[in-house]
This record gives sequence, C-alpha cells and structure tokens, in this order.
Amino acid sequence: MKHAASHIVSRVAASLLGGYAFVWGCVVLGIALLLAAGVPYGEARTVAYLLAFLVFLVCFCWAYAAASLLRVWCVLLGGGAAMTGAAWLLTRA
Repeated sequence: MKHAASHIVSRVAASLLGGYAFVWGCVVLGIALLLAAGVPYGEARTVAYLLAFLVFLVCFCWAYAAASLLRVWCVLLGGGAAMTGAAWLLTRA
C-alpha cells in the first residue's frame, strides 16, 4: 500500500511541478522566438501565455496517462530545462 501511495504522490507532483517547469520553458522560448521574429513584446507575451494553458493541460493529462513515471519526470523537467536554456541562449545572441 505504501508503494502505491508514493506512486500516486509522484504522479501528482510530476503533473503539477513537472508540468509547470515544462510550460515555463515553452513560454520563455516562445517569447524569445517571437521577439526574434520581430513581434512586439506585449503581443509575444500574450500569445505565449494563451498557448501555455493548452500546453499545461496536455502535460497534466499525459503525466497520468504515460506508462513510465520516470519518462514523465525526464521529459517534463528535462524539456523545461532545455527550452529555458535555449531561450537564454537565443536572447544572448
């Protein structure tokens, strides 16, 4: 029973915390790409924030549907970190 409870807690944490990290990466990368394309900051931010709701919904649902919990953590945290790093590099160029 204890193993099942920790598994559920990890899924919930992955869906919320990992989803937040992934969405953060998507938002900052989206804003950086739109700024690089010449879109004004206010519009770039609005577009990225609107898409963030959909991305978070997909991440949240996928965290419960995926077979491998380790894959969920790796994709959400790793993807979020990679996108945040890419956005940082893009803004420094």
